[in-house]
Amino acid sequence: MTGILNLIIGSLGRRFTIIQTFTATSTWTCPTGVTSVDYLIVGAGGGGGKDRGGGGGAGGFRTGTGLAVTAGSDYTITVGGAGSGSTTSGSGGLRGGTGGASSIAGPSPFSTISSAGGGGGGSWVSPGGGAGSNQDGGSGGSGGGGEGNGVYASAGGAGNSPSASSDGGNGAPSNPQQGRSGGSGSTSGPQYAGGGGGGADATNGAGGNGTGSAGGAGGTGTTSTISGSSLAYAGGGGGGTEVSSGGPGGSSIGGNGGVGLLLAAMLPLQIVVQVVVEAVQQTTVEMDQTASSS
Repeated sequence: MTGILNLIIGSLGRRFTIIQTFTATSTWTCPTGVTSVDYLIVGAGGGGGKDRGGGGGAGGFRTGTGLAVTAGSDYTITVGGAGSGSTTSGSGGLRGGTGGASSIAGPSPFSTISSAGGGGGGSWVSPGGGAGSNQDGGSGGSGGGGEGNGVYASAGGAGNSPSASSDGGNGAPSNPQQGRSGGSGSTSGPQYAGGGGGGADATNGAGGNGTGSAGGAGGTGTTSTISGSSLAYAGGGGGGTEVSSGGPGGSSIGGNGGVGLLLAAMLPLQIVVQVVVEAVQQTTVEMDQTASSS
């Protein structure tokens, strides 16, 4: 994702908006006059499982407003890396990798705010599979889906692990959990499909269960207007099947995993500054800049 810095410049007393995009772990220095920020933090998604594998869980979604910051201080923005898809099944089978946590941290008395990475999807394990094995989805911000097989209906991983809440704001409702659980795998053929990874939505965020004919759908993400547009974040991955297409991913920005962070602040003289940090793990950082008068 290309970083875009939109700077809307106006005369004294008008509203200033800055939208800044980070695509890697970085440091943000709080500008003079900025005393509080809004934020959106989304952990990286988990990787999918192998052989009728479960879908990867979305990273945790946390947002809030009015977070106190100190001008001149440096704040570390950590961008979690996407969990790797599993390449191992059967004997010694492994579930997909857990996504990396994303966070903003600063000097005392600032409290670090972190969103957990998503849990990996379960993979086929033989021999020695069953409850508690890598056939089950991993826990995380949202849980990974369980693997499908003809013997054991593997469970989806738990979401909201570790426990964290989202205060709401920026177009998103308050939410007592940062993510939901993954769906279970199916014991029914011919597809023996894996469960979908969990997403962040409070109502439809749980990953769908796999069935005999289709992979479980990924859980739905949560919508935020923090970037200036209404966009969905933190949707889960769809579950895999025996021979046909897997289940659909949950509605959201993402893919393998992504993170976001918004910083907004009030300056003196009724000039409002909004700084948005929305990040997806990439190997390069690009930035375009535009300016217009509000």
